Amino acid sequence: MTGEGRVPEFDAAFRAQFEQLLRWRRDVRAFRPDPLPEGALQRLAEIASLAPSVGYSQPWRFVTVSDPERRKIIRTAFEDANREALEGYDGERKQLYARLKLAGLDQAPEQIAIFTDHGTPRGHGLGRQTMPEMLDYSTVNAIHTFWLAARAEGIGAGWLSILDPVRVTEALDVPEDWSLTAYLCVGYPAEESERPKLEQVGWEEKAGESSAILLR
Repeated sequence: MTGEGRVPEFDAAFRAQFEQLLRWRRDVRAFRPDPLPEGALQRLAEIASLAPSVGYSQPWRFVTVSDPERRKIIRTAFEDANREALEGYDGERKQLYARLKLAGLDQAPEQIAIFTDHGTPRGHGLGRQTMPEMLDYSTVNAIHTFWLAARAEGIGAGWLSILDPVRVTEALDVPEDWSLTAYLCVGYPAEESERPKLEQVGWEEKAGESSAILLR
């Protein structure tokens, strides 16, 4: 017991389900056009805010992007960045890259930009004098929590990183202390698989289990 009530017990069945949740959390690139239930994004953002953060700073800022003109700017920014990225590859790798579907911008019913507020007074700087990047890491924690919570409801997310953060920040007109951490496409997946898509298409293989822990 604690002052807040009984500590929950997570049994073997729950732990097995949690592992399945992790295994089935995919980076979704193809979405069904079905809209999400009313209030779904707000609920998922609230769950995401249960994530840990350095100094209890909670620096994440979720911005829904629904305006067609702003979405058009994001789409153009992706096309420009994707074209430039393609030129960084040669031979078969370049051909494979060209075949990859790297964005769900045309299908996903929801788009969310997630920023890190580097000007937040919350936390009073605790834990980040020597590692200021901990603010960004805290936001990544919230993004991963959002992702798992969405997966638990059958909702998928795709993290679009082939973007110029400056163009996205300008397009969304957010405070200058905010830096872009992630741009997510959110909706119901058009297909489901336990295997990552990039593994399926031969872009990269799964790392060996022994690579997870190094002893020194």
